[in-house]
Amino acid sequence: MTGQKITQGSHQGLLAGQVVMITGASSGIGAAAARLFAEEGAAVVLTARRAERLNTLAEEIGAAGGRALAVPGDVAVAADVGRAVEAAVEHFGGLDSAFNNAGYATVGTLLHETDDEVYDRTMDVNVLGVWNCMKHQLPVMLASGRGGSIVNTSSTAGRYATGASIPYVASKHAILGITRAAAAEYGDQGIRVNALVVGTTRSEMIEEAVRQYPDLEQAFIAPQIQKRMASPREIAEAAVWLCSDRSSFVTGVAMPVDGGISAQAKAG
Repeated sequence: MTGQKITQGSHQGLLAGQVVMITGASSGIGAAAARLFAEEGAAVVLTARRAERLNTLAEEIGAAGGRALAVPGDVAVAADVGRAVEAAVEHFGGLDSAFNNAGYATVGTLLHETDDEVYDRTMDVNVLGVWNCMKHQLPVMLASGRGGSIVNTSSTAGRYATGASIPYVASKHAILGITRAAAAEYGDQGIRVNALVVGTTRSEMIEEAVRQYPDLEQAFIAPQIQKRMASPREIAEAAVWLCSDRSSFVTGVAMPVDGGISAQAKAG
């Protein structure tokens, strides 16, 4: 299929034999997850808007002995998501798990000063993107008869006002609602749906925000028990567990991976 790049290999691990779709895979948590899922034996279908980065990552995974397929696209565009899911079936035979991680965020603007375009883009990527992904992923999982696991990336901003932009806070609350409702709808068919409540992570978006507003770093970590940002791989480790059989009795959960901020939050 046009615009796709595939690398092949073999591996054993926690996800051996699985086919996993990962969105937002060109950087940050998504790229870390792509590497880790492949290390754990999964064939990974990678999607993000930046094709060059995505293809480079797929080549890296292949060189390390993993299996990766790059399918560039925008999660806010249903046809792009459908193409990625179809590619998983065509090249790897199905889809067992998905890590719907693509996200968009802005900082530093009050609600009444926020452009409508920023609101639209935030909701399109963070909410419509998850909707598009699940709408295409679920039929393939249902048809397999084997069930499956879906992990959606939310945030501590999905629990309470963190100081992030209001569209971002709203979008991450919505992801938790989608996750819980889908877990209830599909649980009796063997599909588990969970969310990660992610704390401040050294992703590309966070690094850019801190560059623009240097005081943000201390503000981000001050409420946490662990006074540091997470590495993207630490978040990916949680996603791997939720996609594996090790978490077989876990569904509908909003799992904090946040350095302890949830333990001390007074709201949410």
